This record gives sequence, C-alpha cells and structure tokens, in this order.
Amino acid sequence: MNHETYMSLALKLAEAGKGQTSPNPLVGAVVVSNGEIAGMGAHLKAGTPHAEVHAIQMAGEKAFGSTLYVTLEPCNHTGRTPPCTEKIIQSGIRKVVIGAKDPNPLVSGKGIARLKERGIEVVCGILEDRCNQLNEVFNHYIVHKRPFVILKGAVTLDGKIASYSGNSRWITGKEARMDVHSLRNEVDAILVGVGTIIHDNPKLTTRLPEGGKNPIRIILDSTLRIPLESHVVTDHEADTWIFTSVKSPIEKREQLEEKGVKLYLTGNGEKINIHHALEVMGSQGITSLLVEGGSEINGSFLEEKLINKLVLYIAPKIIGGANARPFIGGAGFSLMSEAVPIERIQIDEFAGDIRIMGYPKYKT
Repeated sequence: MNHETYMSLALKLAEAGKGQTSPNPLVGAVVVSNGEIAGMGAHLKAGTPHAEVHAIQMAGEKAFGSTLYVTLEPCNHTGRTPPCTEKIIQSGIRKVVIGAKDPNPLVSGKGIARLKERGIEVVCGILEDRCNQLNEVFNHYIVHKRPFVILKGAVTLDGKIASYSGNSRWITGKEARMDVHSLRNEVDAILVGVGTIIHDNPKLTTRLPEGGKNPIRIILDSTLRIPLESHVVTDHEADTWIFTSVKSPIEKREQLEEKGVKLYLTGNGEKINIHHALEVMGSQGITSLLVEGGSEINGSFLEEKLINKLVLYIAPKIIGGANARPFIGGAGFSLMSEAVPIERIQIDEFAGDIRIMGYPKYKT
C-alpha cells in the first residue's frame, strides 16, 4: 500500500474524535512495520495521550524501525502531555509521514526539525488538503484566537426561514434536522439572537438517539429582553451565556446571574459588538461557533465578514410573501458584483432536502 492509503486510514481514525478534542486538533496515527499495520491511534480528548502515543503503544516492539503516519505534525513542546517527538524518537521509528504542518506557533516546523535532527526521515504533505480541512476549526482558532464561525440555516426554495406570521416549524424534514444535531454535537457553542428565544423558546441542545454533547448556548441581547422562564435560562441542560450592553437593566442582570446565566457586557446599547464578543469567546476557549440566528443576526455576521463556513439546508417548498422572513436580513448589497461568492461547494441530500456547504470568499 502507498502513503495515501495509510494516511486515509489515519484520517478516518482522527474523524472519530469530532466534537471531543476541543481545543485540541483532530489527529490520527498509524504505525506500519514490514508492510503491515502494527498500531493505530487517535486523539480522543484534550489532556489525554495524543494519537501518536496510542499508535506506538499498540505497536509495542514492532515500532522499532517502522514508519509512522500521522495527520498532523507531532508536537515538540510540553503542554498537558509530554512532547510526541520524544516518544517517536525513543520508540526507534525510522520514518514519519506527515499530512499537514501544525499552524500552532509553538509547534509549526519545530516537530519536523526535531525528528530530522535525530536522524529520522520525514515526508510531509501527504493528503495535505484533507488533513487541513479536517482541522479547519483548530487551524483558524490557533492563529486568530477567536472561534471558527459556521452559519447554519434552513430555508424554502424562495429563501425564507419563516412565514410572514413568524411560523418556521418545520421547514426541513426529520433527517435534515437530525444532521443539525450532529453538527451541534461537534461545536463548542451555538449562538442565536434574543428574538429567536422570544419567538421559539428553543432549548438549543443536542438531541441524537445515542445522546451527544450540548454546546454552550450564547444569546445576543442588548437590552435583556430575554424572558426569565426561557428554557435556556431554566433548564440547566447546558451553560448559557448572554452578551448584552452596558445600558441593559442592572436588576435583570442580577436576576439572570442568580439563575446561573453568565453575562458579558459589550456594545453601547443598540447593538452588540460582535467582534468583541468573538474575542471574548476565544479567550474563554471556544474554538467553534454555530450561528443559528434569525435574519438580522445572519445579516450582521455577513456584513462584518465573520462567517467562515456556510451550512444551508434547502427544502423543496415555496412559502412566498414579501413579508416572509429571508435567510439574510439587513440592508444587503446594492450591486450583484458586491455579492459574496461561496466556494468549495459540497451538496448532499437528506430525504428530499438539500444541504449545501461552502466557504465565503470575501473581497479584500
């Protein structure tokens, strides 16, 4: 088998950890000895052994003289765990094949240099694009120190997220909605505006048949209009954070804090400063953010060029109406040439509903 085959296996191992490793990257590793797989491993959770360690331990004595395939450059610094480079060196591995370099300034290039320094052959760039896409969240966060923002929406064929009366249940079918819960299971936090809380009173939790991880629930509410009886305030199924303004009523702040809600003050009263909010989230270790907002929230994130990835579910329905709510609100662009193109499109079907995933390309 060739390099790509073993790296594909390492990628599959890494993917199994989705939603579990934050703020660490997803990593898979395979040890090959005399043409046979001797060990496999994946990083499962921050603070636990890295993929390389699991694979080397499984290989045991067979690691000596073998080739290690790993999706991300091995670390060469001591964090919650010892450096993987030293484990590799001590095992007697003679060759390391790496998918992608680590963008973390503490690591980038240093792990490779350390291995070469000890006479280990290093090959880089095998299935590099796939390895980088696997860690798009980590790669963004470790460089920008703010969460990777995924805008998710469900619309009719004519681009509506609700009827003129505000009704939106359900645009898509059960299969597409279950896919959304899988997405929630993978992110650190989910964000909506207070309008969504007032109109729909959602729980914003992950509801998969096998369970799942509930992301932190983040609400943008400049004047604290959120009802105290809202599910996100009372159910305690996940942490709830509210970003509000300095002009919000102090008494309401105290009532919410008594119920366990965490408050952050940002903005001057009319609007939340989204840039500052994202910086705060990043400082608190949130690496990925799923925005499930209404028209105005979605429009604000687009206008500020803060959307890193789009996940849009389209139902084969037409609701019509000039006053039905569009997916993107705000003023919009006056010229078609100003429209934001979406690149690297992936299209999937869920029992008749269509999911489009892609990445906005902003004009600089």
